[in-house]
Amino acid sequence: MRILLQRVKSAEVRIRAESPESPTRVSGRIHAGYLLLVGFTHGDTDTELEWMTDKVICLRLFPDEEQRMNRDIQEHGGALLVVSQFTLYADVRKGRRPSFIDAAKPEPAEVLYNRFVMGLRQRGLQVETGEFGAMMDVELVNDGPVTILIERDAGPE
Repeated sequence: MRILLQRVKSAEVRIRAESPESPTRVSGRIHAGYLLLVGFTHGDTDTELEWMTDKVICLRLFPDEEQRMNRDIQEHGGALLVVSQFTLYADVRKGRRPSFIDAAKPEPAEVLYNRFVMGLRQRGLQVETGEFGAMMDVELVNDGPVTILIERDAGPE
């Protein structure tokens, strides 16, 4: 499982219209918090979901009174915008076209995505989302900038 975490002042995800006549619609919008681009690979389980949930919630990436990154998202009162992103598992070592062979298939990835979102919500956080599998436009104002790649390999610790 991989997450590209960006600390944001604001972020929004819009679902692209399927036809020119259809309007684009906002799926999720937050003010201060984290934008989480989330990708899954084969073999990811509840173990990875729980580890990632704890990691995201407990990382101290918000400033305290001395402007040191010393507060977690709950202490800061921030929200989360979670967007599925299978391209986090792109392999570009060979050729000019990325391979996505390491990305989980859509069906199991969607189940994992929904469980991850539910786990974050169960911890009392405000969680907004994109729409799994949709073409989306993501707009953000990165705060800092702070961008961190978090990765947890499937399997035993």
